Amino acid sequence: MPRPPYDPPTETDIAKVSEYLGRQARGVVGIAARTASGDPVVVATAPRLESGEPFPTFYYLCHPDAVAAASRLEAAGFMDELNELLASDEELRAHYQRAHEAFITDRETVGEVPEIAGISAGGMPVRVKCLHALIGHALAAGPGVNPIGDIALAKSDFASVAMS
Repeated sequence: MPRPPYDPPTETDIAKVSEYLGRQARGVVGIAARTASGDPVVVATAPRLESGEPFPTFYYLCHPDAVAAASRLEAAGFMDELNELLASDEELRAHYQRAHEAFITDRETVGEVPEIAGISAGGMPVRVKCLHALIGHALAAGPGVNPIGDIALAKSDFASVAMS
């Protein structure tokens, strides 16, 4: 998996992501994960948007099928199961802490924003709050970096999509 900094997104990438989102994509600094056919799945987003707003979610899940898969897991209550697992497994908590640190390190390759220093996404490092962010991180960083993102991705019906 490529790691940041990413190659700048193309105009085609921005158009596709904007189409996915139903609005103009903001702050995209690269495509962190793609399908095998080259469609963006996860964008890397500047930690400070052009408006000046801090944006901690460096890895943003954007592909509609991936977003829908994460939403289905959340609606089914899978986050509760993951929070229970996290609470009961010391080794998993330590690995999740390292995922939090890796996320921040990746984001800081693009820029440091004091307002979000030490903040990652998805509830890391102490809880599971947003599977979209955690699956996005897992897809961008590759297997073994974000254990909760990996578990959620494997449980999702998006896991079978071929990635490049």
